[in-house]
Amino acid sequence: MTDEPEPRGESGGPDEYPTGDEVPDDALSPEDITLFDTDTNEVDDVNDFATAEWTESTTADERVRIVVKRTVSPTPVREIAETAAVSETKARNTLKSLVEEGVARVEQTDSGAAYQRDPDRYLIEQIHALSLTEGLVDRIQAAKAEVAEYREQYDTESPEELLVSDRSLTDEELTDVSHWRTTVRDLEYLRAAYRIRQAKENTASSETRTRGSDSSHASAQ
Repeated sequence: MTDEPEPRGESGGPDEYPTGDEVPDDALSPEDITLFDTDTNEVDDVNDFATAEWTESTTADERVRIVVKRTVSPTPVREIAETAAVSETKARNTLKSLVEEGVARVEQTDSGAAYQRDPDRYLIEQIHALSLTEGLVDRIQAAKAEVAEYREQYDTESPEELLVSDRSLTDEELTDVSHWRTTVRDLEYLRAAYRIRQAKENTASSETRTRGSDSSHASAQ
């Protein structure tokens, strides 16, 4: 054994511990413990840094488009401009262009024009994106099976019929109704996505056959 102190372990504990004279006589209470202080200036700095990075990596038009595509209710130009880190004038001009493009929808309110994403355009884009995903048929089958289970469990064709029936529903059953409705909606979206995929495949096959026929006809001449 040596008189050299043992190295500090991986736990990162202190090299020296308080002596008996340094330990307080009375036990600490929760009131004696000071929690970590939050430096609000540091939080502001982080937010400013994130905004600066966003503005450097995107254009003003791109930021307004991103913000409005996430806006689900009529929102004043001022709020959209603030979120997108652009001037109100720039936001207003870009929003007008997005309305013409069909991406945004405008509504006149007492305080002026308010904008939100166009729900029809957004739904079409979501269904199109869904048509490109893997396992689409499996998801359709799973949703169909879940709907069938609800129908068998409650002996009715739809969640709406269950709600208007004379049956008193528990909280758990009301939760089932909510999930049932969501599954029915998802199934409609999945089927729409599948029809889009089928249409694309049929169109591609038709174009391939047409090109093949034209090539054969040209070779025969």
